[in-house]
Amino acid sequence: MEREPQDGADRIDEADRFRVSDREREQIVELLGTAAAEGRLTLDEYAERATAAHAAKTRGELARLTDDLPTGQPPAPVPARRAGSAVAGPAPERLVAIFGNETRKGRWPVPARLEARSIFGDCHIELQDSTIPHPVVTIEATAIFGSVTIFVPEGVEVRLTGTAIFGAKESKLRGDAPPGGPVLEVHTKIVFGSVTVRPPKRRWLD
Repeated sequence: MEREPQDGADRIDEADRFRVSDREREQIVELLGTAAAEGRLTLDEYAERATAAHAAKTRGELARLTDDLPTGQPPAPVPARRAGSAVAGPAPERLVAIFGNETRKGRWPVPARLEARSIFGDCHIELQDSTIPHPVVTIEATAIFGSVTIFVPEGVEVRLTGTAIFGAKESKLRGDAPPGGPVLEVHTKIVFGSVTVRPPKRRWLD
């Protein structure tokens, strides 16, 4: 006798065959953050599921984290790249703080793309001693019950865009950068958090 189809369970079982990408994990974390902001999840539930999302390996594991939410659905399949198509750019450098603090500072070459994710944590990105070899640098800053702070030296133009749900994005820089300098594009996704761009901390002279 044939088994009656159970659409939801069958979709999750089928999804267990496919590995997930970082982008798919991030989509689920954002969905969970929205659910927490709407009161559908407690802070403890959100923290537990967000941690599980970052550790998930298959689409089925991600789907189970949202199957009791009205907007919950498995991540959309990522289409395979056809032979001969353009090669994607280099993977971005990542800075992730989950229930902790992460800092990038000192003398370091800033990549063209950087992702900073703070979940119940604090990310600091300090650019004052870095080298910026690219004319445009993009930082994807995600703060969910956390904060991302970017310290920017003089001469860098900052373009701050994005969304904030029960949170804030703010630039504390003063004055306009001279033309011809590097451009820093900061795209934010904030749920109960903050993203702040500010000048470097003052150093005491000896």
